[in-house]
Amino acid sequence: MGGRWRTVSHIFNRVTSSQSKFLLHNRFCSAAPCYADPEPHNGFGAPEHDLNVKIPVKAYFLSTSINLKGIQADNLRNIVPPSSRSSLNYVALRFSDYNSDTNDPGFHVKASSCRYMVVYQYGSAVLFNIEDHEVEHYLELVKKHASVLLPEMTKDDYAVKEKPELVEDMQGGPDYIVLKSLDTDGIRIIGSVLGQSIALDYFVSQVDRLVEEFAGINRGMEKTGTFTMDKKKLLQLVGKANSHLADVILKVGLFERSEIAWRDAKYAQIYEYLQEEYEVAQRFGNLDFKLKFVEHNIHFLQEVLQNRKSDFLEWCIICLLAIENVISFYEILHQSNTLS
Repeated sequence: MGGRWRTVSHIFNRVTSSQSKFLLHNRFCSAAPCYADPEPHNGFGAPEHDLNVKIPVKAYFLSTSINLKGIQADNLRNIVPPSSRSSLNYVALRFSDYNSDTNDPGFHVKASSCRYMVVYQYGSAVLFNIEDHEVEHYLELVKKHASVLLPEMTKDDYAVKEKPELVEDMQGGPDYIVLKSLDTDGIRIIGSVLGQSIALDYFVSQVDRLVEEFAGINRGMEKTGTFTMDKKKLLQLVGKANSHLADVILKVGLFERSEIAWRDAKYAQIYEYLQEEYEVAQRFGNLDFKLKFVEHNIHFLQEVLQNRKSDFLEWCIICLLAIENVISFYEILHQSNTLS
């Protein structure tokens, strides 16, 4: 981390002390492009001792719905222009500690010198190059546009390592990925997989609760031979199971491939590696299996409730017939007494 901030210090030396104080005070409002060293060393935009940079990545799932238009309206200067039509379900924001209005072609954007946050409509926020003590400040930008905040946020940590001398386009490691350089498309690709993965964790936990609830019902039936659940409660469970499945497929877009990955094989490789690393397909398979277990239990309990209703109606008919017979017998006796 220290090497990256040494690169940034070249820019800070150009700003007067009074300007620096002003810009640091407004660190969350500045969205000027983040520029690297104007005189790159070794052709990589960094001195020899700063070749390898580690960028922390943090993913949070904090709500089931986020108003992206509200976030865009509040952070117009920080928005990273979208690169594809699939950007309708997310917004990418870029932040920096300093400002620069130069158009010098010697400068170029270096993502590792900036802070990024990618916010997804289904409730995930993925933060790049933001330290732990800064996280809450950025999440506050998202929380005020969340429909309903979850009582507990789901969190995951990852890292990106920049290694300009890397021969391949990418290289995997335990809880990190190595790239030649991290750009905005790379941020979008990594953010999309991490955002989906952390959302999937949440929905798996919700389905696990449904499975446990039905497991408790089955244990009760094993002991007593019956269960005490009304039709309304059962229908609520049906709705909850169906909505979770719909959210995973439709809102999270688990099976919608990124357009960025379609356009460039380099990003497709990163996308496929992360999908495999986070076992997205396998975890969805486990989720689908659990939902089928829930569905099987729902059908069984619906049949039991239907049988109960049928039995109740049959007893009602028997009682009505019995009452009708009693009335008929009474009328016969009454008529016979009258005749006699």
